[in-house]
This record gives sequence, structure tokens and C-alpha cells, in this order.
Amino acid sequence: MWYRYARTDIGTMGAVVGRRTFFTSRIALSHIGSSPVYVTRETKINVLPKVPARIIRKGPKSLKLSQVVTVEGPRGVLSMEVPDYVHIHHDTTTDRVSVSVQDDTDKGQKSMWGTVRSHLHNHVVGVNEGHMAVLRFVGTGYRAQLEQNGRFVSLKVGASIMQGLPVPQGVMVQAPVPTSLIIEGCNKQQVYLYAANLRKFHPPEPYKGKGIYINDETITLKDKKIK
Repeated sequence: MWYRYARTDIGTMGAVVGRRTFFTSRIALSHIGSSPVYVTRETKINVLPKVPARIIRKGPKSLKLSQVVTVEGPRGVLSMEVPDYVHIHHDTTTDRVSVSVQDDTDKGQKSMWGTVRSHLHNHVVGVNEGHMAVLRFVGTGYRAQLEQNGRFVSLKVGASIMQGLPVPQGVMVQAPVPTSLIIEGCNKQQVYLYAANLRKFHPPEPYKGKGIYINDETITLKDKKIK
């Protein structure tokens, strides 16, 4: 049976649905951008102009990054570039940081609104508490060890030779046991990017479950192929 297409407005979004829907509940809107970021007394946030501004072009559109936000805390200092239409206000009396944009009806500004707020929250957590990723090595003989005074991670994960990666600046790695690595740092993106690059040497395979797992990662094992 073919359904007749109709234009339907949902809530205050004014969204247009192409076909008949079978639910009457309202679409939940994301309010990440408008949510405040709570900071501690030791956290300092500064917004400075970026000279010259960096312009990122993507097709016919371009993004102008003309501000630099610096977040300083007990564990370090982080900075990020934000567009000129993003406004960051730090209320020192309530220890709250609010993020806003010039035009909240513009699609591009709305998407950057939540992105900037999320990155700012991650930086605040990073300079105060830090971010951590745990790697688990599952497999016979799979292990990891630190070399060069903790600046190089060497892996043995099924290959005939030892593999590894140097530890980037701003990241600390610990090996409490040969089958586990603890990666810590202020920058969440940098910590998980380095963990993902180590995982690439042997991602978990779906038949025996051998490989490198990040945090509480699990996989569904498959049955063996029988010819």
C-alpha cells in the first residue's frame, strides 16, 4: 500500500517530513550549545583575537577563525580557535561560562555552537582532571612495553617484529602490566587519537577476539567458517 506524501510541521522546529509518521511524540532538540560550562576557581579562560585570522574553505563556503580561547588550569594550558560569530562569556561570580552565537537560526552557526561548547567543556575537564584511555591487549604473547624513558611504546601483537609509536608531546603513558597501557593527557582529542593509532596495529578480530581494546570496548564473536 502506497502512502500519500504530506508536509507536516513538528513542534517549533518547523521541520518538514516527507512521509506520514507513525508517532506523535515531539522531536527532542539538542541544547548542548546553550548549556553552561562550570569551571573551578583555579581555571582561567581568556579570549584573544587571532592575527592574522585563519580561513578554512570547504567548497563554496568558508570558515573564518579569528579568535583564540585559552584555558589554563592546574594540569596545563590548552587553546583552540573559534569563529568570530561565537561569543564566550565567563561569569567569575558564579564560575559559569556561557557560549552563544550571533544568529542561532543559521544552520552553520548552530552546528558550531554545540561543537565549540563541547570542546570547551573537554578542555576545562582536561586542565583540571585530565583525560585517560586504557588499552587492553588480548591474545597469546600480546604485550606492550615502554622504551626511551617512556617516550616510545613498543608492541608485540602477532607480527614477526616489534612495532610501536613515539609518545607525542603532552601525553603520558604508563604500563602497569605488560598487557595494559594507560594513556593520560589534558587534550582529550590527542589522547584518544594516540590510543586509536596504537589500536590500528591489531584491531580486535571477530573470530577469536584477539587484538587491542580501548576502555570497555567489546565485540561480538562470529562462528568459524566451515567449508
